[in-house]
Amino acid sequence: MTSSTRRMTVSQALVEFLSHQYTVDGDLRERTIPGTFGIFGHGNVAGIGQALKQLSVTDPAAMPYYQARNEQGMVHESVGFARMRRRRATYANAASVGPGAANMLTGAALATTNRLPVLLLPSDTFATRVSDPVLQQMELPHDTSITVNDAFRPLSRFFDRVDRPEKLFSTALSAMRVLTDPVETGAVTIALPEDVQAEALDVPLEFLQDREWHLRRPLPEREPLARAIAAIRAARAPMIIAGGGVLYSGAEDVLRKLVEDTGIVVGTTQAGGGSLHWDHPQNLGAVGATGSTAANRAAAEVDVIIGVGTRYSDFTTASRTAFQNPDVTFVNINIASFDAYKHGSQLPIIADAREALTELIEALAGFRVSTDYAECNAREKQAWDAAVTAAFEPSGRPVPAQSEIIGAVQQASDPRDVVVCAAGSLPGDLHKLWRPQDALGYHVEYAFSCMGYEIAGGIGVRRAAPDRDVIVMVGDGSYLMLNTELVTAVAEGIKIIVVLIQNHGYASIGHLSEDIGSQRFGTKYRYLEHDEHTHSFDDGDVLPVDLAANARSYGLDVIEIEPSETAIADLSAAVATAKASSTSTLIHINSDPLLFAPDGEGWWDVPVAEVSELDSTQQARAGYETNQAAQRPLLG
Repeated sequence: MTSSTRRMTVSQALVEFLSHQYTVDGDLRERTIPGTFGIFGHGNVAGIGQALKQLSVTDPAAMPYYQARNEQGMVHESVGFARMRRRRATYANAASVGPGAANMLTGAALATTNRLPVLLLPSDTFATRVSDPVLQQMELPHDTSITVNDAFRPLSRFFDRVDRPEKLFSTALSAMRVLTDPVETGAVTIALPEDVQAEALDVPLEFLQDREWHLRRPLPEREPLARAIAAIRAARAPMIIAGGGVLYSGAEDVLRKLVEDTGIVVGTTQAGGGSLHWDHPQNLGAVGATGSTAANRAAAEVDVIIGVGTRYSDFTTASRTAFQNPDVTFVNINIASFDAYKHGSQLPIIADAREALTELIEALAGFRVSTDYAECNAREKQAWDAAVTAAFEPSGRPVPAQSEIIGAVQQASDPRDVVVCAAGSLPGDLHKLWRPQDALGYHVEYAFSCMGYEIAGGIGVRRAAPDRDVIVMVGDGSYLMLNTELVTAVAEGIKIIVVLIQNHGYASIGHLSEDIGSQRFGTKYRYLEHDEHTHSFDDGDVLPVDLAANARSYGLDVIEIEPSETAIADLSAAVATAKASSTSTLIHINSDPLLFAPDGEGWWDVPVAEVSELDSTQQARAGYETNQAAQRPLLG
């Protein structure tokens, strides 16, 4: 070793390198990788595991280590953290060879789909093949170079394998570039063969020095901006679709000023929830398949759509039925050209959302929507707000509707609390009904809509915002998919509030199954009925699974809301009790899956069998064809 290098293993160098990386966003500067999750096995215990242990002794604050109970869960925690930090920071996630690595694949797909940064460090089999095949190695005779980790390639925005120690330097720097690039970010995967992890090399000291990665905030180009401004000024009925890019760029204040100056109304996507306070006069609420009547009726008539930081998923466009004006024009503001050109828009603005909206404020000075248009939208908003308020009212049913449960949780929460959800019937109801009062208070992962994200993601949110209460709302289906990270919350004293809604099955898909004529087949949690005539779960007795006892066994405080006429009042009181506590609490309540939230007049394209012997499916097909006829290419 010379004075300009240090002799280190690949793992020691990588871990120390990560401890010196900083993200800079204007005046904000923070650690890009403030810690590492790890589950150890023979593939990484002597590499990454040893490096983390060594650094915990020599410099404990440099790279804190966090335990997890499931590799998928730790990736979800990292993603929840990253979203709450507006993509400025995330965690590294180290897994062992084979099944440990493969368990992270779902998390990788979720991160990339959501455009959220996460660093994955899956261990790989021996680069030297000196001990071949090793335990947990997948062998493919036609290509012996393929390992389990090659499955990360299509799921990652960056992938590399450090099969030689010298590759570490370029790989690590490239990984950091992608993690901190608002356009390219997503899952970043560095595969680490177990032998190379422990190999030594001379590491240049400059590789281990502090390095800053400045987030790009590109300004809109002059000519595209001018064309968009002309289209907006000529519009009779413009509307903004606010997506996640509004929040990631910190543009919520600029958005509010723009709509107050112009009177332009806003519909929010799942990722854009919280872009405006729920009762702002220009906020018509959720738009699309899970939208409000106010937003969807406006969307059907508008002549100019101003998409801001949205990727236009099928839920946002109601499967391309939301925007019915034959002359509708799309002005798409997005930092990624891939999204800016969606629907064939002729008016893309490739820029940071905050910078573009700031330019629009000045350029649209003096422009304001007509009084008639503003009054019509105000009436629709008032009507929808009244419908939500009515849906929140306790009915006195012993087993309440999910909308009543949401209302009770909303009533007991504070403005800065964060509601977390991901899958099942809850995201659709929350999108329509939840009333965000804070830009970061609505956290619903709906790009991948991953069952099992909720609890792990909620813990990640709490790590990112320890001064906020985090309320995880989860159905029994998602809870059963992945609940073990509750042990992590207990072990580390991370307080979250889990509202577990028990409806004995898959409520969302059960409802969808009815809509497409399959009568809730396979969506109920029941004993199997099997005789010579049937093999079905449709009519068996309800399973005696006690999820409250499960949570209690992990060490959580548990409050069980018994079916009664006061169930909703009891739930509000339970949330208040949980908020006053310093430890994690799970609240268990039953709901009736056959009681639905108010209809927002949106549609979602799920194909129905074209031919069937079932009358229910035939009827559903007829309805499907009627809705399908309203689909448009939406070329603007």
